[in-house]
Amino acid sequence: MFPNQPPAPAAPAGPPSAGLPALGLVTIGQAPRSDLRPDAEPLLPGVRLVEHGALDEDDFTGGSEAATRREVAPEPGEAPLVSRLRDGGSVLLGHRALILRMQRAVARAEAQGAVATLLLCTGRFPAIHGSRPVLFAEPLVQRAVAAIVGEAPVGLVCPHPDQVADVTRRWSELLPGPVTAAGADPYAPAEEAHRQIAEAARKLADGGAAWLVLDCIGYTEQMRRTAARAAGRPVLLARSLAVRAAAEVVAAHP
Repeated sequence: MFPNQPPAPAAPAGPPSAGLPALGLVTIGQAPRSDLRPDAEPLLPGVRLVEHGALDEDDFTGGSEAATRREVAPEPGEAPLVSRLRDGGSVLLGHRALILRMQRAVARAEAQGAVATLLLCTGRFPAIHGSRPVLFAEPLVQRAVAAIVGEAPVGLVCPHPDQVADVTRRWSELLPGPVTAAGADPYAPAEEAHRQIAEAARKLADGGAAWLVLDCIGYTEQMRRTAARAAGRPVLLARSLAVRAAAEVVAAHP
Protein backbone atom coordinates (compact mmCIF):
# COMPACT_ATOMS: atom_id res chain seq x y z
CA MET A 1 0.00 0.00 0.00
CA PHE A 2 1.35 3.43 -0.91
CA PRO A 3 1.83 6.01 1.90
CA ASN A 4 -1.33 7.95 2.82
CA GLN A 5 -3.50 5.80 0.50
CA PRO A 6 -6.78 4.89 2.20
CA PRO A 7 -7.44 1.19 2.61
CA ALA A 8 -9.56 -0.46 -0.05
CA PRO A 9 -13.20 -0.85 0.92
CA ALA A 10 -14.21 -4.32 2.09
CA ALA A 11 -16.10 -6.45 -0.39
CA PRO A 12 -19.83 -6.40 0.27
CA ALA A 13 -20.95 -9.36 2.32
CA GLY A 14 -23.29 -11.79 0.66
CA PRO A 15 -26.34 -13.25 2.40
CA PRO A 16 -25.48 -15.53 5.34
CA SER A 17 -26.59 -18.62 3.40
CA ALA A 18 -24.63 -17.81 0.21
CA GLY A 19 -22.38 -20.68 -0.79
CA LEU A 20 -24.07 -23.23 1.47
CA PRO A 21 -25.39 -26.51 0.01
CA ALA A 22 -29.15 -26.38 -0.44
CA LEU A 23 -31.86 -28.85 0.50
CA GLY A 24 -35.23 -28.53 -1.20
CA LEU A 25 -38.22 -28.90 1.10
CA VAL A 26 -41.40 -29.57 -0.87
CA THR A 27 -44.66 -29.65 1.08
CA ILE A 28 -47.91 -30.95 -0.35
CA GLY A 29 -49.51 -27.72 0.89
CA GLN A 30 -48.12 -24.21 0.61
CA ALA A 31 -44.70 -22.83 1.50
CA PRO A 32 -43.08 -21.39 3.46
CA ARG A 33 -43.80 -23.70 6.40
CA SER A 34 -43.24 -21.44 9.38
CA ASP A 35 -44.21 -24.35 11.64
CA LEU A 36 -41.40 -26.53 10.24
CA ARG A 37 -38.31 -24.32 10.27
CA PRO A 38 -37.89 -24.11 14.08
CA ASP A 39 -37.62 -27.90 14.22
CA ALA A 40 -35.73 -28.46 10.95
CA GLU A 41 -33.03 -25.80 11.10
CA PRO A 42 -31.22 -27.17 14.21
CA LEU A 43 -30.96 -30.53 12.40
CA LEU A 44 -29.48 -28.94 9.27
CA PRO A 45 -26.47 -26.84 10.31
CA GLY A 46 -24.66 -25.38 7.32
CA VAL A 47 -27.55 -26.12 4.95
CA ARG A 48 -29.61 -23.59 2.99
CA LEU A 49 -33.32 -24.46 2.89
CA VAL A 50 -35.25 -23.94 -0.34
CA GLU A 51 -38.98 -24.22 0.33
CA HIS A 52 -41.73 -24.80 -2.22
CA GLY A 53 -45.28 -26.10 -1.99
CA ALA A 54 -47.38 -28.14 -4.37
CA LEU A 55 -50.20 -25.62 -3.88
CA ASP A 56 -48.12 -22.44 -4.14
CA GLU A 57 -49.68 -21.61 -7.52
CA ASP A 58 -53.26 -22.31 -6.37
CA ASP A 59 -55.66 -19.63 -5.12
CA PHE A 60 -57.35 -20.30 -1.77
CA THR A 61 -58.63 -16.74 -1.32
CA GLY A 62 -62.05 -15.18 -1.74
CA GLY A 63 -64.40 -16.66 -4.29
CA SER A 64 -61.73 -19.01 -5.66
CA GLU A 65 -61.30 -21.03 -2.48
CA ALA A 66 -64.24 -23.43 -2.83
CA ALA A 67 -63.39 -24.33 -6.44
CA THR A 68 -59.72 -24.84 -5.61
CA ARG A 69 -60.54 -27.11 -2.68
CA ARG A 70 -62.77 -29.22 -4.94
CA GLU A 71 -60.01 -29.44 -7.55
CA VAL A 72 -57.42 -30.84 -5.12
CA ALA A 73 -59.78 -32.96 -3.00
CA PRO A 74 -59.44 -36.75 -2.69
CA GLU A 75 -61.33 -38.83 -5.21
CA PRO A 76 -64.17 -41.04 -3.91
CA GLY A 77 -62.75 -43.89 -1.89
CA GLU A 78 -59.25 -42.37 -1.76
CA ALA A 79 -57.58 -41.99 1.64
CA PRO A 80 -57.14 -38.24 2.17
CA LEU A 81 -53.94 -36.34 2.75
CA VAL A 82 -53.88 -33.26 4.98
CA SER A 83 -51.52 -30.30 4.73
CA ARG A 84 -51.06 -26.70 5.76
CA LEU A 85 -51.82 -23.56 3.80
CA ARG A 86 -49.75 -20.40 4.01
CA ASP A 87 -52.36 -18.70 6.21
CA GLY A 88 -52.17 -21.51 8.79
CA GLY A 89 -55.35 -23.26 7.69
CA SER A 90 -55.50 -26.84 6.43
CA VAL A 91 -56.73 -28.59 3.31
CA LEU A 92 -57.76 -32.15 2.38
CA LEU A 93 -55.91 -33.45 -0.67
CA GLY A 94 -55.88 -36.37 -3.09
CA HIS A 95 -52.75 -38.06 -4.41
CA ARG A 96 -53.66 -37.77 -8.08
CA ALA A 97 -54.37 -34.05 -7.85
CA LEU A 98 -50.92 -33.50 -6.34
CA ILE A 99 -48.54 -35.43 -8.58
CA LEU A 100 -48.02 -32.80 -11.31
CA ARG A 101 -48.09 -29.99 -8.75
CA MET A 102 -45.37 -31.68 -6.70
CA GLN A 103 -43.31 -32.37 -9.82
CA ARG A 104 -43.33 -28.63 -10.60
CA ALA A 105 -42.39 -27.79 -7.01
CA VAL A 106 -39.39 -30.15 -7.17
CA ALA A 107 -38.28 -28.47 -10.41
CA ARG A 108 -38.50 -25.05 -8.75
CA ALA A 109 -36.38 -26.25 -5.82
CA GLU A 110 -33.73 -27.65 -8.17
CA ALA A 111 -33.71 -24.40 -10.15
CA GLN A 112 -32.75 -22.67 -6.88
CA GLY A 113 -29.77 -24.97 -6.41
CA ALA A 114 -31.13 -27.82 -4.28
CA VAL A 115 -28.68 -30.75 -4.34
CA ALA A 116 -31.53 -32.98 -3.06
CA THR A 117 -35.21 -32.46 -2.37
CA LEU A 118 -37.22 -33.91 0.50
CA LEU A 119 -40.94 -34.47 -0.09
CA LEU A 120 -42.59 -33.41 3.15
CA CYS A 121 -45.39 -35.97 3.25
CA THR A 122 -45.64 -39.46 4.69
CA GLY A 123 -47.99 -40.53 1.88
CA ARG A 124 -46.79 -42.42 -1.21
CA PHE A 125 -45.74 -40.50 -4.34
CA PRO A 126 -43.79 -42.92 -6.55
CA ALA A 127 -44.25 -40.83 -9.70
CA ILE A 128 -42.23 -37.78 -8.57
CA HIS A 129 -38.80 -37.44 -10.20
CA GLY A 130 -35.98 -34.91 -10.36
CA SER A 131 -32.59 -34.37 -11.94
CA ARG A 132 -31.09 -34.68 -8.44
CA PRO A 133 -32.06 -37.02 -5.58
CA VAL A 134 -35.72 -36.83 -4.57
CA LEU A 135 -36.21 -38.17 -1.05
CA PHE A 136 -39.57 -39.57 -0.01
CA ALA A 137 -40.45 -39.04 3.64
CA GLU A 138 -42.57 -42.17 3.92
CA PRO A 139 -39.84 -44.81 3.33
CA LEU A 140 -37.29 -42.76 5.26
CA VAL A 141 -39.60 -42.66 8.27
CA GLN A 142 -40.94 -46.19 7.99
CA ARG A 143 -37.57 -47.89 7.66
CA ALA A 144 -36.09 -45.87 10.50
CA VAL A 145 -39.01 -46.78 12.75
CA ALA A 146 -38.77 -50.45 11.77
CA ALA A 147 -35.08 -50.50 12.69
CA ILE A 148 -35.80 -48.91 16.07
CA VAL A 149 -38.89 -50.70 17.33
CA GLY A 150 -38.23 -54.29 16.25
CA GLU A 151 -41.27 -56.46 17.07
CA ALA A 152 -42.71 -54.12 19.71
CA PRO A 153 -46.33 -52.95 19.36
CA VAL A 154 -46.54 -49.54 17.66
CA GLY A 155 -49.24 -46.88 17.89
CA LEU A 156 -49.51 -44.39 15.03
CA VAL A 157 -51.02 -40.93 15.25
CA CYS A 158 -52.26 -39.60 11.89
CA PRO A 159 -53.99 -36.31 11.04
CA HIS A 160 -57.47 -37.46 10.00
CA PRO A 161 -59.76 -40.30 11.18
CA ASP A 162 -60.39 -41.30 7.56
CA GLN A 163 -56.68 -42.15 7.28
CA VAL A 164 -56.65 -44.64 10.16
CA ALA A 165 -57.45 -47.76 8.11
CA ASP A 166 -54.99 -46.90 5.33
CA VAL A 167 -52.20 -45.98 7.76
CA THR A 168 -52.73 -49.18 9.75
CA ARG A 169 -52.62 -51.30 6.59
CA ARG A 170 -49.45 -49.68 5.18
CA TRP A 171 -47.51 -49.92 8.44
CA SER A 172 -48.72 -53.49 9.10
CA GLU A 173 -47.13 -54.51 5.80
CA LEU A 174 -43.77 -53.36 7.20
CA LEU A 175 -43.72 -53.96 10.94
CA PRO A 176 -43.77 -57.48 12.39
CA GLY A 177 -45.48 -56.43 15.63
CA PRO A 178 -49.04 -55.20 16.28
CA VAL A 179 -50.00 -51.85 14.75
CA THR A 180 -52.81 -49.54 15.83
CA ALA A 181 -53.66 -45.98 14.80
CA ALA A 182 -55.68 -42.98 15.94
CA GLY A 183 -56.40 -39.57 14.46
CA ALA A 184 -55.37 -36.15 15.80
CA ASP A 185 -55.31 -32.98 13.70
CA PRO A 186 -51.93 -31.16 13.89
CA TYR A 187 -53.40 -28.19 12.00
CA ALA A 188 -56.22 -27.48 14.46
CA PRO A 189 -55.82 -24.41 16.71
CA ALA A 190 -52.89 -25.07 19.04
CA GLU A 191 -54.80 -25.91 22.22
CA GLU A 192 -57.20 -28.23 20.38
CA ALA A 193 -54.38 -29.91 18.44
CA HIS A 194 -52.50 -30.73 21.64
CA ARG A 195 -55.71 -31.99 23.28
CA GLN A 196 -56.38 -34.34 20.37
CA ILE A 197 -52.79 -35.58 20.32
CA ALA A 198 -52.80 -36.27 24.07
CA GLU A 199 -56.09 -38.15 23.75
CA ALA A 200 -54.84 -40.24 20.82
CA ALA A 201 -51.56 -41.00 22.58
CA ARG A 202 -53.31 -42.19 25.75
CA LYS A 203 -55.70 -44.33 23.71
CA LEU A 204 -52.85 -46.03 21.85
CA ALA A 205 -50.80 -46.60 25.00
CA ASP A 206 -53.82 -48.03 26.81
CA GLY A 207 -54.27 -50.36 23.83
CA GLY A 208 -50.79 -51.80 24.34
CA ALA A 209 -48.52 -49.69 22.13
CA ALA A 210 -44.91 -49.71 23.39
CA TRP A 211 -43.82 -47.01 20.91
CA LEU A 212 -45.75 -44.13 19.38
CA VAL A 213 -45.11 -42.54 15.99
CA LEU A 214 -46.46 -39.11 15.04
CA ASP A 215 -46.94 -40.02 11.39
CA CYS A 216 -47.27 -36.66 9.67
CA ILE A 217 -44.83 -33.88 8.86
CA GLY A 218 -47.28 -31.47 10.52
CA TYR A 219 -46.57 -32.79 14.00
CA THR A 220 -44.01 -30.69 15.86
CA GLU A 221 -41.43 -31.28 18.59
CA GLN A 222 -43.83 -29.66 21.08
CA MET A 223 -46.50 -32.14 19.98
CA ARG A 224 -44.04 -34.97 20.50
CA ARG A 225 -43.59 -33.84 24.10
CA THR A 226 -47.36 -33.63 24.58
CA ALA A 227 -47.78 -37.20 23.31
CA ALA A 228 -44.94 -38.53 25.48
CA ARG A 229 -46.34 -36.93 28.64
CA ALA A 230 -49.83 -38.22 27.93
CA ALA A 231 -48.83 -41.77 27.05
CA GLY A 232 -45.70 -42.38 29.11
CA ARG A 233 -44.18 -44.00 26.02
CA PRO A 234 -41.27 -43.08 23.73
CA VAL A 235 -42.49 -41.07 20.74
CA LEU A 236 -40.86 -40.96 17.29
CA LEU A 237 -41.49 -37.88 15.14
CA ALA A 238 -41.81 -38.24 11.37
CA ARG A 239 -40.47 -34.79 10.53
CA SER A 240 -37.25 -35.16 12.49
CA LEU A 241 -36.58 -38.69 11.19
CA ALA A 242 -37.00 -37.52 7.58
CA VAL A 243 -34.99 -34.32 8.00
CA ARG A 244 -32.08 -36.12 9.71
CA ALA A 245 -31.83 -38.56 6.80
CA ALA A 246 -32.01 -35.70 4.28
CA ALA A 247 -29.19 -33.91 6.10
CA GLU A 248 -26.96 -36.92 5.48
CA VAL A 249 -27.71 -36.82 1.75
CA VAL A 250 -26.84 -33.12 1.53
CA ALA A 251 -23.63 -33.67 3.52
CA ALA A 252 -22.59 -36.38 1.04
CA HIS A 253 -22.39 -33.84 -1.80
CA PRO A 254 -19.07 -32.00 -2.25
